[in-house]
Amino acid sequence: MMKARTLLIFLLDIHLVLAAIKSISSVQHKSNLPTASNRFIVEVEDTSQIPPSERSTLSPHELLFEHLKARNVTFNVTKQYKAEGLFVGASITLDNPQDVSALKSAPGVKDVRPVRQFSIPKPVSKYTVTCRNDPAIPPDTEGTHVATGVDKLHAEGITGKGIKIGIIDSGVDYTHPSLGGGFGPGFKIVGGYDFVGDDYDGTNTPAPDDDPMDKCSGHGTHVAGIIAADPGNEFNISGVAYEASLSMYRVFGCSGSVADDVLVDALLMAFIDEQDILTLSIGGTDGWTESISAVLTSRFVEQGKVVTIAAGNDGIWGSWYTSSPGNGIDVISVASTDNYVIPLQNATVGGVKHDPITYLDTLPLPVNGTFPIYATSNSTTVEDDACNPLPDSTPDLSDMVVIIRNGSCTAVQKLTNAAAKGAQVALIYDELFTSMDLGSFTASIIQEADGEWLIQQFVAGTPVTLTFPQHGGSADFPNPFGGLISIFTSYGPSNDFYFKPAIATPGGNILSTLPDGTFGVASGTSMATPFAAGSAALILQARGKDIELARGVRSLLESTGQKVPSTKIEGDPLQTVTQQGAGLVNVYDAVHAETIVMPTELIVNDTAHAEPKQSFSVLNAGKSSKEYILSHVPAGTALTVQADSIAPAPGPVPLSNSTATVSISPSKFTLGPGDSQNVTAEIFGPTGLDRTTFPVYSGFIDIDDGSQSFHVVYLGLTGSLIDKQVIDDTDSFFGVNVPTIIDSEGNVQEGAMNYTFEGGDIPTLIWRQVFGSPRVVVDLVDRDIQINTTLNSRDVDNGARPFISFPTSTAPGSFAQVETIGSILEYNFVSRNSDNPNVNGYYSFAWETPTYANGTVVENGVYRLLLRALRVTGDVAKEEDYEVYLSSIVGVDV
Repeated sequence: MMKARTLLIFLLDIHLVLAAIKSISSVQHKSNLPTASNRFIVEVEDTSQIPPSERSTLSPHELLFEHLKARNVTFNVTKQYKAEGLFVGASITLDNPQDVSALKSAPGVKDVRPVRQFSIPKPVSKYTVTCRNDPAIPPDTEGTHVATGVDKLHAEGITGKGIKIGIIDSGVDYTHPSLGGGFGPGFKIVGGYDFVGDDYDGTNTPAPDDDPMDKCSGHGTHVAGIIAADPGNEFNISGVAYEASLSMYRVFGCSGSVADDVLVDALLMAFIDEQDILTLSIGGTDGWTESISAVLTSRFVEQGKVVTIAAGNDGIWGSWYTSSPGNGIDVISVASTDNYVIPLQNATVGGVKHDPITYLDTLPLPVNGTFPIYATSNSTTVEDDACNPLPDSTPDLSDMVVIIRNGSCTAVQKLTNAAAKGAQVALIYDELFTSMDLGSFTASIIQEADGEWLIQQFVAGTPVTLTFPQHGGSADFPNPFGGLISIFTSYGPSNDFYFKPAIATPGGNILSTLPDGTFGVASGTSMATPFAAGSAALILQARGKDIELARGVRSLLESTGQKVPSTKIEGDPLQTVTQQGAGLVNVYDAVHAETIVMPTELIVNDTAHAEPKQSFSVLNAGKSSKEYILSHVPAGTALTVQADSIAPAPGPVPLSNSTATVSISPSKFTLGPGDSQNVTAEIFGPTGLDRTTFPVYSGFIDIDDGSQSFHVVYLGLTGSLIDKQVIDDTDSFFGVNVPTIIDSEGNVQEGAMNYTFEGGDIPTLIWRQVFGSPRVVVDLVDRDIQINTTLNSRDVDNGARPFISFPTSTAPGSFAQVETIGSILEYNFVSRNSDNPNVNGYYSFAWETPTYANGTVVENGVYRLLLRALRVTGDVAKEEDYEVYLSSIVGVDV
């Protein structure tokens, strides 16, 4: 058998399916909702904002707690927050989640938000690399630094000195020589805190201490190195702002996620510690700007802090799938571009004169010695090479490198058949030269041309040998996608049509520090985000640290960004702004900009709310007159919904060359030093496109001053969000139509059914969303109610799509002519689902206790569940703005 080796490359889990994605019988009988069911973050009034005559002798926190006690609410206070002028509140766990109404009615309460879970965006790839001992360290020649102008700033002595950067992440191995080798004053990592401990997973109790050391994850160490790794290491890499001072606020244990009440705690400490920049390679898909972490980080920007946050790695799931806290309105949400090179390994060819053969690994295959080659087929066009057991005539392969063509069956099956004949090492050649599952075999991938050459030599009887150097065999392999937006970058815009992401920085195949003094390559917006933070540090050092500049860093980076094409094929459009933001940063131009453009984002909105007439100002901040010429450069129009479908178009989202038309006035002018000009742009979306694909158009208005080029970006939608269906009413995901109720046996409830609410005998409501909704509610209604629903229903005839109106309270009442008994579930700002069967594929509400949302008991009887979802931009008071599903009869028999 081939020797097993540690799997070193982790790839994004992509599910491409044609049939039903998940069996509905596999749905567990528990609520699968976007937030914790009984944990809430409550924001209360800031004492300083209450007039003295109206202040109580009790603190805002005490008023809240006394109110809950008076209502006989059983609760536990996890954390109290008191950052006057920024955030005052508490994290509260309720024994009964239905008591949330008591929270909302408490005196002085400004907002109540359910606690969300956030994760480190899963790296698209990650691997450790070996040393490249280079005796002569040349100047900064990293491709990512050259592409963004960082190298030129380093040459000018701009390295982030004097700037404080707070990293909220998984901790850091501060003993790494390239990260200063220590912790505390006088070191690169000057401070920080561990809020959670190694064993924290997002659901258990944190065990905080004052040491943010991380030896188990490595994510935060990699992030820290991208910002501030010292030059002069064996890989000749350096951080973007390697003289900045770092503080690490650890919010992740060795595995799992983080609850945002912990995240709030870390954010407030970083703010109190007076960090100039906060960076978070953290995220959770929600599509809205309303989570507490998104709101709080946006407030930081108002206070003069720069905040960079990962846009997310969910590009495969298409548009309208943005992440928080990067959804914060004023934060810098960061997309990723691919590096121009991929560090790989070379095998040395012997027996003939030939160039080394590059194979798809960053660590060398753990094989010593020199080996002849053996081909499982003499044909380079065979389609099922090694898919069947190898013939009896096959020799003992234990001292050979086996060459196999990819195709027809899995690579693991091919390798298993080769191993049956003693194979220890194998190379699979493939035209795509892309990673695949190789199981635990000692094997790798080579390019098709190299594989065909080896086969030809084998057939000709040429005594070719291969050696796998354990040192000095690494090579920078040109990346054909280098400079393009990484395919994994999440697409915007947010559901409330904010501009996400803001900018792009290198995040694909990035080499940086790892624990225990090692280095490694990882890919993800997690890697792009610290690059943006380092870029901001260079700007603050060069242009001066003040509140107004900090607030303007985002605009500087946006206005000086470099437009990114969608492909490298001539004639293809620029990548949609909904994935590239305002482009790849040019930090050198941002530092040396003598023209200031404000605002840099023009939001045209959807057709129903269109504001085609936009304006921005151009200021000459230089010392001499400048002549400006303005022009329009469109990006590809993103067709965000599949044609003839309600489902989002998966990534890469298709682009159309049908783009917006823009008129600019004035389009040419001259400004003296300190003068400014207001510019009007009229932006009209493309015509002739299918509006049911919800085309999002975008582009740039270039502002050229003869020596530098700047731009503003625009974003609009041809179509109206109020027309976009929210609830999936198809059978594409489960193989049965949803929404639906499943019974205690996991079967779809077809007719009336009683539930005892004991021993798991409960109804579970299942639904999926193909678009976000600002409000989703489930009410209890009478069994005999007659409603014309907009979605699939059980035991009720569908009408011609009339709607029902919105209940104005959770108490028994009526809306239009439809009497409601009471509300049992309410969620605000709900994201759409993806087609991933394992993560966010659907929502479920397990009605475990027969009570209403206000905590009162539901009497025994027969009812129906009424699910309603408000469409985006819909009016909560308009019955026609909701989608409606009416369930089968549900009997409460307690």
